[in-house]
Amino acid sequence: MSKVRPKKHLGQHFLNDLSAAKQIVDALSPEGKYTKVIEVGPGMGVLTQYLQPRTDLDLYLAEIDTESIVYLAEHFPELKEKTFEADFLQLHLEEKMELAKGEKIAIIGNFPYNISSQIFFKAFDQRDKVDEIVCMLQKEVAMRIASGPGNKTYGILSVLLQAFYDIEYLFTVLPDAFTPPPKVDSGVIRLKRNSNVNLDCDERKFFTMVKMAFNQRRKKLSNSIKGMGEIGESPLLDLRAERLHYTDFVTLVNLLK
Repeated sequence: MSKVRPKKHLGQHFLNDLSAAKQIVDALSPEGKYTKVIEVGPGMGVLTQYLQPRTDLDLYLAEIDTESIVYLAEHFPELKEKTFEADFLQLHLEEKMELAKGEKIAIIGNFPYNISSQIFFKAFDQRDKVDEIVCMLQKEVAMRIASGPGNKTYGILSVLLQAFYDIEYLFTVLPDAFTPPPKVDSGVIRLKRNSNVNLDCDERKFFTMVKMAFNQRRKKLSNSIKGMGEIGESPLLDLRAERLHYTDFVTLVNLLK
């Protein structure tokens, strides 16, 4: 198959560095608990051309842009029935991918900068199904997700995702790898589902506490989460949110009276 070349349209940034594209696809585990993979925003198929030949994967595509849909149908006709012209954020994965009960999937893609966080929240909500994610996104966001406690980039998404995924920052992609070049660097990360089925606490309160703590991240926990009610004594309360591992938040939730 001839190599797909990206083109510029709709003000989007398309990856034109084929070595980087192959590197992203190669980061997806060749084996695991899943066979079905959905590529988010394939555009002109720069990643798709390396995904499609992999016999270990049952590939699906989710693309919102009509022009890209036409292009994909012409260049990847064998995937036409598995290509969804839809907003991934609104896509019902179980129905579209015909998932069997308990079946796991992987997600891969060059995530649009403006909705990358929303894609992760969707994956997080379906973490019982999403076993692995390999993606490229704005470097700042990639580093935030992969960073650990004590870093200024550490935030809500870091804590929530790290509670259920092991996360690696893999490599940086410079602006000249895109057409047209964006004004920022991009980063590629990989998330693999860990062994946590559930957290050892009230998960609803956990999510609320994490969001409340980081919404006032400059305050000590004793002040930022006081709206959750009375809480027992702990040295953790003298710290700011960015210093706490997700297990520390579990501890604090269990101290709520």
